[in-house]
Amino acid sequence: MKPGVPAWHRFRSEEGSAVAEFVFVAAMLTLLTMSVVQLALALHVRNTLIDSAAEGARFAALADTELAEGVDRTRALIGVAVGRAYAEAIEVSLDDRAGARIVTVSVVAPLPVLGLIGAPGLLEVRGHAVLEELA
Repeated sequence: MKPGVPAWHRFRSEEGSAVAEFVFVAAMLTLLTMSVVQLALALHVRNTLIDSAAEGARFAALADTELAEGVDRTRALIGVAVGRAYAEAIEVSLDDRAGARIVTVSVVAPLPVLGLIGAPGLLEVRGHAVLEELA
């Protein structure tokens, strides 16, 4: 203890608190940064699924293809972009809306929560296209 410094003062000193504050702030900034990165990954996966479903619907709506080929196309695109685990539940349907026949491709996939690991079935996207018919 330094001479001339009262004993009670050494307990109120802030010596060494910079290290503790640095660790706390660094941990908070790391958590914030990783949260933003995870959000960006989740949005990327969502946008990829939407694009793949829309492309599958456009492919299935072509005049010389079957609806099941749109499912195969969607599954292939998703498998290449984010992985086969996201291409498990894909359905295609044909609807009538305002006199037009619409092909709809629906994809149900996990929502990535920790990296690409996610809660299954929370993310559902659809792609639509107008069915081409031979005259």
